[in-house]
Amino acid sequence: MRGTGAGVVAVTLHKGRDGITKRVLFGRPLRSDTLGYTLLPKRIALPVFASDALSSVAYAPEEIFLVLSVAGLSAYAFSGWIGLAVAVVLVVVVASYRQNVHAYPSGGGDYEVATTNLGAAAGLTVGSALIVDYVLTVAVSISSAAQNIGSAIPFVEHHRVLFAITAIVLLTTVNLRGLREAGTAFAIPTYAFMVCIGAMIVWGFVRLVLGDDLRAESSQYELVGEQSHLAGLAFAFLLARAFSSGCAALTGVEAISNGVPAFRKPKSRNAATTLLMLGAIAITLLMGIIVLAERLGVVIAEDPATQLRGAPEGYHQKTLVVQIAETVFAGFPVGFYLVTGVTALILVLAANTAFNGFPVLASVLAHDKHLPTQLRTRGDRLAFSNGIVFLALGAIVFVWAFDAEVTHLIQLYIVGVFVSFTLSQTGMVRHWTRLLATETDARHRRRMQRSRLINAVGLAMTGSVLIIVLITKFVAGAWIAILAMVAVFVTMRAVNRHYRRVAEELDPANWDGLLPSRTYSIVLVAKLHHPTRRALAYAAATRPDTLEAITVDVDEEETRQLVREWEASDITVPLKVLESPYREITRPVLDYVKRVRGNSPRDVVTVFIPEYVVGHWWENLLHNQSALRLKSRLLFQPGVMVASVPWRLRSSEGK
Repeated sequence: MRGTGAGVVAVTLHKGRDGITKRVLFGRPLRSDTLGYTLLPKRIALPVFASDALSSVAYAPEEIFLVLSVAGLSAYAFSGWIGLAVAVVLVVVVASYRQNVHAYPSGGGDYEVATTNLGAAAGLTVGSALIVDYVLTVAVSISSAAQNIGSAIPFVEHHRVLFAITAIVLLTTVNLRGLREAGTAFAIPTYAFMVCIGAMIVWGFVRLVLGDDLRAESSQYELVGEQSHLAGLAFAFLLARAFSSGCAALTGVEAISNGVPAFRKPKSRNAATTLLMLGAIAITLLMGIIVLAERLGVVIAEDPATQLRGAPEGYHQKTLVVQIAETVFAGFPVGFYLVTGVTALILVLAANTAFNGFPVLASVLAHDKHLPTQLRTRGDRLAFSNGIVFLALGAIVFVWAFDAEVTHLIQLYIVGVFVSFTLSQTGMVRHWTRLLATETDARHRRRMQRSRLINAVGLAMTGSVLIIVLITKFVAGAWIAILAMVAVFVTMRAVNRHYRRVAEELDPANWDGLLPSRTYSIVLVAKLHHPTRRALAYAAATRPDTLEAITVDVDEEETRQLVREWEASDITVPLKVLESPYREITRPVLDYVKRVRGNSPRDVVTVFIPEYVVGHWWENLLHNQSALRLKSRLLFQPGVMVASVPWRLRSSEGK
C-alpha cells in the first residue's frame, strides 16, 4: 500500500498463479460429495495404515541385538525369547484393538475410548501421547530409512538429516494430494517389502536346511561386551531394556482404530480384518528376522569401533536386514539390492501411517475444541491438510534435534503408544462392564464377557510393558517424550479454555440488543485519485449520519496541493488535515478516531481505507505497508469498523 502526506492506501496481491502451482503439486480440488470415492478397500487400507507396524520389523530386531551386545555375544541367545515375548504382546494388542474398532468406529480411537469411559483428563492424556507418538513415528521411520540407505550409499550416510527432511517434505506433498492417491502410491512398495522380506526369510531357512554354511560377514568379528560381567538383577534389567526396545514393533497398531472412517463399509469389520492381517504378517516377519539373524551369526554393536575386535579399520557397520540379505543372497546381487531397496522405501513410507492417523485424531480433538479448529476441516483434496503440515513440521524438528539418529530417537518412541494402549484398554474394560450392567440377553452377555476378558488381558499386558519401558528408558531419553506429552496436554487444556471463554462471550443469550444511535464514517485520503473517489462514493452509499475525509500531514507541500485540489473539485465531503509533527500516520488517525468515539460513545465509527489490488508480487514491494498496521490497530478499538475499498490495477486484470 502507499502512504503520502495525505493518508494511506492498502495493497492486495492477486494470487492466481499460486493457484496453478497448487493444482500441479496437489491436484484439482475434489467436491465434498466425492468423499465416498476416497474410502479405502482392505487391500489398500493394509499398506496405508499398517506400513508403520510392518516396517518396524526392519529396526525392532536390530534394537534388540544392539541392547544385548552390551553383555557380549552370549546374550544373543536370548534374542529369540525376547522376540517371542514381543510377539505375544502384539497378539494380545491386536486382539484387544479388534474389540475397539467394533465398539468405537467413529475414528476417535484410543482418545474416544478414554474420554467416554475414563473422563476428559484421561482422553487428553491419550491424545497428547498419540500426538507425540505420531510425530516420532515419522522421525524414527525416516531416520531409519536414511540409515539403511546409508549402508549402501555413503553420501546419504554423511547427509542423513538433509535426506530425512527432504523425504518428509516429499511424503507430505504426496499425502496432501489425498488419502486414496497416497494409498495407491504406497500399496506396491509395501506389498513388495512383505514379499521380499518373506522370500529372504524362506530362502535363508531353506539354505540352512539344505546344509549350506551361511555365516554373516560380521560373524567373524569378536564382540567385546562392555558389561559382559552382568548377572542377576543387572542382567534381568538388560533383558528388560532389550524387550522394551523390541516393543517398537507394536507401534502403528493403534493407527487402524483411529482410521476406521477411511475404510469402506462395513467399516468396523474391514478394520478388524485388516488388524488381523497386520498382526499375522508382522509377527511372521519379526520372528523370522530374529531367528535367521541368530542362525547366521549376525553381530550388531552399539559402538563398532570399540566392541568389534578383528574388524578392519574404518569398518562401517551395516544394518541387521542388510547383513542378512547380503548373506542369504550371496551370489545373487539382485536379491540383495531388492531387499535393501524395498526396506529403505518401506521405512520412508512407514511414516505414512502417521500421516493418515494423526490428521484424523487432530480433527477429532479440534472438533472437541482441544486443538485449533483449522485442524478440523478437510482441504481441497478431501485430506486434513493442516494436520498433515503440522505433523511434518513436528517430525522435522525431531529429526534435526536428534541428528536423525535412530538409536537416540527410539528411546523416546514407544512411551506414548503404550500410554495410549494402557488407558484405552482400561476404558474398554469399563465400557464392557457398563454394558453388562444393563444387558439381559444371554448371547450378547457372553460376547461382552469375552470382549471384556480380552481387553482385561490387554490392559495387564500393556500396563506391564509401560512400566518396563518407563523404568528402562526414562533416563535414556523417555523423559523428553513425557515432557513433550505434558506440554501438549497443557496446551490443549489452554486451547479448550479459550474456546469455552469465547463461546460464553458470544452466547446469544447475553446480547443486550443495543443498537448504535448514529453512524460516523471516515474516509482516509492519500491523494485525490480514483481509489479515493471510489471510497468516498461507497461510504456515501452507506448513508451515514456524518461523513468526512481525513488526511495526515507528513509532507507539508503535498498536503497543501491535496487541499487545493480538494477545494477545486466537485466533492462536497469535508476534508480534515491531521497534524503529525513526527511524520507518523498511525498514531494521529488512532487519536482522532478515539476523540470521535469519546464525544459520542454510542456512535459507531466506520473507517474506509482505499486498497490497491496488484497482479505481481514485486508490485507489492513498491508500496509501503503502513495501512496494514493501521487496519490492525483500528480493529482493537471498540465501536470502530474498518472497510477496505478495492481498486484493481491493470496488472491484476484477467487474474
